[in-house]
Amino acid sequence: MPVFASAETSAILLSLKVSAAATLLSLPFGFLAAYLLSFGRFRGRLALDVLVNLPLTLPPVVIGYLLLILLGRHGWLGRALESVGFPLIFTWRAAVIATSVVGFPLLVRAIRVAMEGIDPHLIQASRSLGAGRIDSLLTVVLPLSVRGLLAGSVLMFARGLGEFGATIIVAGNIPGVTQTIPLAIYDYASSPGGDRMALGLCAVSVVLSVGVLLAHEHLSRCMAKWG
Repeated sequence: MPVFASAETSAILLSLKVSAAATLLSLPFGFLAAYLLSFGRFRGRLALDVLVNLPLTLPPVVIGYLLLILLGRHGWLGRALESVGFPLIFTWRAAVIATSVVGFPLLVRAIRVAMEGIDPHLIQASRSLGAGRIDSLLTVVLPLSVRGLLAGSVLMFARGLGEFGATIIVAGNIPGVTQTIPLAIYDYASSPGGDRMALGLCAVSVVLSVGVLLAHEHLSRCMAKWG
């Protein structure tokens, strides 16, 4: 494996930073969406389900282009953010948003599986003892959904390490600024003499992904013993 220069090291660290930030940003919204889809009985539930899972079927480039329209200088949200001095397009924060959108369905699905496995009698018992909806959510649903939260977080983090299509549209491929591992590999693979560095970054990507999955397996076993 080649010795990485500062640009490659920056791409590795930025990938970890973007994936971690996207996962943390998405966790509360993913938990809320999973709760509404698991226990909610309201009009528009099907529409919410379709919206949450839509990024699984859309090409990442399409997601990136739609985000570009929304967050760009001519988009209503992009103009509002730029007016307060907080531009997003072609910054690492845009990569975080793109990664959040693409990985969000994986997070919600894992949490939803855990929630749907909760015995409804436990929730009914807490409500009969005087707990409100929020109390039941925090004292029953949340603790029993920890494994789903963990599994979804790991899946989303691992997915974020490989995100390419949406990121390159909204964040660009700027070395040292927005260039993540997949974007750096793309650069090297399309450049003469870049095969060696591309293979090195591929190896790093494999090692990181395997490490994340092994850590998830270890934590799952620990939680099974504690539970």
